[in-house]
Amino acid sequence: MTWTTNQPPYTCPLAVSWCHCALVTPLTDWPQDEHLDVLGAEGSREWDLNVLPNSNATDHLVFETVHSLLQRWPNTRMRNGHTIVPGVIPTGTIFYHATGQTKIPEGRGWVAASPEHAYYFCQDELYNGPHECWFFAVATTRPIKVVYFDGNSAGFLPYGTFDTQDLFLKDQLSPDKNISEWDRAHGICDWGKDFNVDGIVSEVILCDTASAIREIFSINLALPGPHGLDYSRSFVPFESVHAGSWQNYFPGEIRVQLDLARLVSFYDTQLAPSLIAVRAGQERWDHRAGNISNEDFSALKSRLEENLVLPPNQSSGIDWRALVHVIVDRFADRFELIQYLLSSSATDPGEIIDVANKTQTQLRIMLNPYLYLSAVPTDPSNKAALDWAVPIYKLCATAYTSFTESELNLMTESEKSILQAVRGVSRETCRVVTKMWAAGVYAGIDDKLNRKESLDIAEITGLRHTWAEDLNRLMTWLDWNVWIKCNPVCDPEEICYLPTLPISHRGANGPFPADPSEPGGSLNGFDGRSDSEDLFREGCQA
Repeated sequence: MTWTTNQPPYTCPLAVSWCHCALVTPLTDWPQDEHLDVLGAEGSREWDLNVLPNSNATDHLVFETVHSLLQRWPNTRMRNGHTIVPGVIPTGTIFYHATGQTKIPEGRGWVAASPEHAYYFCQDELYNGPHECWFFAVATTRPIKVVYFDGNSAGFLPYGTFDTQDLFLKDQLSPDKNISEWDRAHGICDWGKDFNVDGIVSEVILCDTASAIREIFSINLALPGPHGLDYSRSFVPFESVHAGSWQNYFPGEIRVQLDLARLVSFYDTQLAPSLIAVRAGQERWDHRAGNISNEDFSALKSRLEENLVLPPNQSSGIDWRALVHVIVDRFADRFELIQYLLSSSATDPGEIIDVANKTQTQLRIMLNPYLYLSAVPTDPSNKAALDWAVPIYKLCATAYTSFTESELNLMTESEKSILQAVRGVSRETCRVVTKMWAAGVYAGIDDKLNRKESLDIAEITGLRHTWAEDLNRLMTWLDWNVWIKCNPVCDPEEICYLPTLPISHRGANGPFPADPSEPGGSLNGFDGRSDSEDLFREGCQA
């Protein structure tokens, strides 16, 4: 594996005990290539196969944000949210609530996506009084208009997870005030009144429970007897995490329907240019939306408010989420396979050639739809001449955007931002794949073009290293969360887990709920800046 994160994946057993899986292996800095240049905003080198994306470009960040919406795994990993999206929870959607009271409090209140998550919020009542846990199943009584904040703001983690929400409270609270979850809920609900916003989704908070949900049934889980909820056992926090893992990957939380035509992103460099210089050189999990200038936030907030009052049919109608996922589905597994092939330590000439042949085959398969018959090397001995491959690169790079660009006049400003992200990712993905394939053609290992009967092993070995550098650079830039996995694969009675509340760090016997009384314990959850690396050793514990 070749991806890095300061939140290592862990496994946790479903029915046995806490454990965790291996850290992914860190990727070294991008290798330098004297033949590569950096593409500016415009210029005559637009389709040059040796030109890298602009270092300030955020196309890949917007793209992966869209790909990750409403999915727990990527939003736990990239915990500092940068995207706000209006959406709707349909009528009749089932949620859950638990409290020490005999009825759901009216006014602003939370609902949980699973019973297991709801149980967790009874712990204060069970420990401190009134020693009861009333569990409620509820249903929405009408469409609930919500605003979704991506990232892991519901995890109560430091260093930026609340930034996108707290910005809405800047005019309501003094700078030195410690902002609570309910300050945020009240502040955002108060702001949303003018736009008929009914709730917030990070966890689901409703602005008025009485008008939004109806009780289906309730039961007291703290009554003595064989069926009472026993908080002395660790299954409650773990099962909360286990239930949350059902939304780890696409399609994620399907009970919330987002309108991507009204998305606003702090990665939009036209909306938030003040963040460009601030995040330069930073790892993505260190990006802070809170560093935005007041002027830029006013513009971004205005865009969101305009989007909230747009008529529902005022957009192109393009399914942006589907488009992004189609692109990831096409390339993600093949890139992993090629990376696996290129990681071979083979020294035998036959094995080296076999790896090269398999890699070239995968590259050709990805480019097959775009291979013009006229695209052949004009001078097979001049390996630096890549003009002949540019039509392939261009067709590949525009295949997913040529139609959508024809609908530009129907798009909202938010859709244009997503289109630019798809365009940028498609361009860089196809540039690298085309360049790698063309290098294989020159080396004489392509089945259809310029095949050589006698291969130079030293040349093929060098090609393998060049391929690995190009692919690793691309995958690091794309940083798709589908590549972040526990390795080795977890056992059937385990789940792969990224540290966050309620199981935030690891002790001698594995991960457990944070305890401030224990050395290293914290109610703020996991943060890789301060925890000892010894706490996150690889391995599964029985």
